[in-house]
Amino acid sequence: MDDKPFVAKRMFFTKGKGVADMQLSAFAAALREAGIERFNLVRVSSIIPPNCELVKKEVGLPLLSAGAVTFVVLSRMESNEPNRLIAASIGMARPVQMVGFGYLSEYKVFGETEEVAGSKAEGLASTMLAATRGEEGAIGKTTAFKTANIAQSAVVGKDGRWTCTIAAAVLIL
Repeated sequence: MDDKPFVAKRMFFTKGKGVADMQLSAFAAALREAGIERFNLVRVSSIIPPNCELVKKEVGLPLLSAGAVTFVVLSRMESNEPNRLIAASIGMARPVQMVGFGYLSEYKVFGETEEVAGSKAEGLASTMLAATRGEEGAIGKTTAFKTANIAQSAVVGKDGRWTCTIAAAVLIL
């Protein structure tokens, strides 16, 4: 049977940042910027199902309804320490042919740009997939993986208001 329940058919990446006087309000603002504030988000672990299509956010969002239970792999970083650099990222590694499952990794950090954090998240996902396939040490030597990442960084303002960064892979059933 091809219609397996609760198996994502599509996914998209999104990111956002928010600043507010309260920690939760900064998180809500980051969700709004990412476009996923109207869903009931359920955090899941890191598996990309076989044949799950990566689509653009503009394609994926209209497929979801307000209030829908929506599965995400979410990375979240926040601080109110003035001048603190924060970043949240999601990395992806999957077989090029999409016949096997892939991995998503969450990475959050102080003091790294979104480029560095995104690269580290991508490397982490690649390492997890290589280990699963018995290819440890083969990273960089294999062409069997497709990798990508999304990351968001921000610097906390001098005023010390809460700043939140998020990166997410949103799964569409």
